[in-house]
Amino acid sequence: MKSFLTSLTLAPVGFTAAPAFAQDTPFEVMKTNGCGCCLGWMNHLEDNGFAPTGEDMHGGLLIRQRIDSGVPQAMTSFHTAFVDGYVIEGHVPAADIRRLLSERHDAVGLVVPCMPYGSPCVGPDDNREAYDVFLINDDGSTDDFTSYSEN
Repeated sequence: MKSFLTSLTLAPVGFTAAPAFAQDTPFEVMKTNGCGCCLGWMNHLEDNGFAPTGEDMHGGLLIRQRIDSGVPQAMTSFHTAFVDGYVIEGHVPAADIRRLLSERHDAVGLVVPCMPYGSPCVGPDDNREAYDVFLINDDGSTDDFTSYSEN
């Protein structure tokens, strides 16, 4: 009984700590001007407790920013973000970003290449195609981080 009451007491603390951390952590999104998918993804982040800010960049500068930040050329998407020392490329779900920030992997960051249907703000989640979130290692290689199955 005591462990049950302790878990009830501690549960709200753990629940509120994650959004507070996200709100206090700068989250900068580099995107092209007027891109609806980029704005939709930023809304997804806000809905999940982050406070992203956007900076419009011309296409060539955005590509250079990705390359300079360690995103493999074959894994690029439509926006590049920076949060707490990590690069986030493409439509990475907020839950995976939160996991990365909590686990503190020794890595460049996360990437969802292209725009898989059903990833955040690219079509409905209940009708998604299968896609993977990859961890970008410091040497430029990638490892599976999360897999989302087809619905």
